[in-house]
Amino acid sequence: MAFSRCYRSRLAIASTSGCFSRVTSCFRLKGPATASIHSLVNHSREQSSDLFEYTTGRWIWNDTLNHPERERYFNVSEFKCLATSAVNRSVEDVVRFEKLGEGGFNRTFLITMNDGFHFLRKNGIPVPKIFSYSATSENSAGTEYIFTDLVRGTNLGDVWFDLSKKARMTVVTRLVELESRLFALKFLASGSLYYTKDLEVEINKVDVPTNDFPSNSGFCVGPDTRLNLWYGRRMRLDVDRGSFTESPAVLAAGARKETAYLEKLGRPLHPFQRLRREIYDYQRVSPSEHIQCLHKYLQVVPHVGCARLTPHIIPNGNASLTRPILRHPDLQPNNIFVADDLSITGVIDWQHSAVLPLFLQCGIPHSLQNYGDKISESLTHPELPHGFDELSERERFEQVVLLRRRQLHYTYVMETAKLNPLHYAALSHAFSTLRRKLFEHASSPWEGDNVTLKADLIELSQNWSSVISRTNDNACPITVSDHEVQECIRLNAAHVEADEQLQACRDVIGIGSEGWVPLGQYDEIRRRESTLKADALEAAESEEERRMLPVHWIFGDFDEGEYL
Repeated sequence: MAFSRCYRSRLAIASTSGCFSRVTSCFRLKGPATASIHSLVNHSREQSSDLFEYTTGRWIWNDTLNHPERERYFNVSEFKCLATSAVNRSVEDVVRFEKLGEGGFNRTFLITMNDGFHFLRKNGIPVPKIFSYSATSENSAGTEYIFTDLVRGTNLGDVWFDLSKKARMTVVTRLVELESRLFALKFLASGSLYYTKDLEVEINKVDVPTNDFPSNSGFCVGPDTRLNLWYGRRMRLDVDRGSFTESPAVLAAGARKETAYLEKLGRPLHPFQRLRREIYDYQRVSPSEHIQCLHKYLQVVPHVGCARLTPHIIPNGNASLTRPILRHPDLQPNNIFVADDLSITGVIDWQHSAVLPLFLQCGIPHSLQNYGDKISESLTHPELPHGFDELSERERFEQVVLLRRRQLHYTYVMETAKLNPLHYAALSHAFSTLRRKLFEHASSPWEGDNVTLKADLIELSQNWSSVISRTNDNACPITVSDHEVQECIRLNAAHVEADEQLQACRDVIGIGSEGWVPLGQYDEIRRRESTLKADALEAAESEEERRMLPVHWIFGDFDEGEYL
């Protein structure tokens, strides 16, 4: 691949010039949503515009589009009135109003009263006590809000890299303990959690029983609010998003949503991952093949009420694996607050959490897993390699980072086996990962990728008898020709190579997958990006390469609206 040749020549230089830094380790800054609240406090006098505009960082691509999307204007005076009313105080009691931090599209403010009482606002579902909230902007302040008690403690993202091995393992154990309590909660349906009073009568919902209130607890499971089901123009589709009382309906909902979208609004697209575009000679990819794969996926999902009549991908013989479970969607350090003794004092950013069957919820949190590594996947106790002291400084650094990843992965699984056996049983169930991949890739918005879901389906068809765990001879309901298999294998390998090259380029210039960078680092990272682009152009071996590289540059501006 021409792009790969260009990037390899540049990466060989960069890897020896000190460009690799701590961002290459397992807790990568992925974008503004990971920004630490406490590290963003600005005690200097703020201009009022700072309250309404995004000021924390910038983006390597589409910077001029990202900032207007994050502008949020509201009536500050009315906002203070709503806040003080929520805690039975007067607006005259407010002595300080400041912006603490910003997420991807959320903003957090600290309001301090003259008696020292203070709380924060965040558009999400934080753990602290909620005093008041508005799910719409139809109020006197003109914005959605949640008023909560202040999250106490230190943001784990601020101290994670300074913790000892023992301290890191303690935090992992505390997270597993937290998850075990979540897994113990009882739900009768899959979807998202609501106050019953907030949903209209005609919306499908199932009450959440509690020990004190066996029925009519005030909470319910209603439509699933995960982003995949509502992304872009999908929000306007009239499709069933729950709640669901049976696993087959959960498995099918995302695929039916995406099928409806593509059949109504789908159009050929360049692959969103721009380094993959050369694989297709820079031509747009039709969604028709992905639609066929979605239909094949739905063939291995049983119809509601018929789960026992035909072989399917739902685990058999263990009812606990289909039990609805609530889980946090992104347990990474910047969403966690801890006390001095490393006990967890708060977990934030719950807005995309959902209740789903356990076999779809299980898995190691992304920030702790090290899949793709044989040592981690075999659960071998991680150690530094023999001859570590003889390695170069860079090689020793890489081995230390790898050891850290392996330790986190290993500790999480071992602690889960001890403290959350229900989760461990799901994790270790045969073909657990394949089921989750199928569900996720069939639900995800299509972005010019006809390979990923197809590769999953091929893996399923090749292992069908083992996946369904049936003693009788049930043929797989989907078929893939030998030619399709070979072509998919070829394209999938090309995708993997392109993805690895892209990640290496991100590491060189020091950015995450969303292209976000802290404000103070923007100029330096932009300089590295310009150097990388110049070197790639110089390494181009044809006029066609030199023409196409700027058009499809991996860190260049592009029309994101096509993918909505």
